[in-house]
Amino acid sequence: MSDRIVGLGLMILAAWYGWSAGFYEADFSDPVGPAVFPQVLAAMIAALGLWLVFRPDPEPRWDGGMVLVVQGASVVLMLAYALLLVPVGFVVATSVLAGLLAAMLGARPVPAAASGVAVSVCCYVLFTYGLELALPAGKLFAGS
Repeated sequence: MSDRIVGLGLMILAAWYGWSAGFYEADFSDPVGPAVFPQVLAAMIAALGLWLVFRPDPEPRWDGGMVLVVQGASVVLMLAYALLLVPVGFVVATSVLAGLLAAMLGARPVPAAASGVAVSVCCYVLFTYGLELALPAGKLFAGS
């Protein structure tokens, strides 16, 4: 029963997300428009929700204890990332988030930090030079 409840919740979330994406506007000329990616993502989330509703696990096992603490901490980290992205900039915020998530998944501190920086720099290069999208540099580096 719990899989069906989660599936229904995902379908409601997907419907809201897809609907709200229809209101996105871009200041630049794009033949596809800014709503396409979120609406495709919403369709995939809805399909997952449908799968859970019609093909639930017969005996789902829900983890508790430390697993829930780690999942909750991950959500808090991602919310903090969203709030700090503009003030501290993409490279710093993404480095910290990716490093902390890697550490939470069991990586040692130095490799976790190194992977965080590597992910951040690679994503920055891909988005800035490959896709020509501007990412926030952050107010720390604005040189007030």
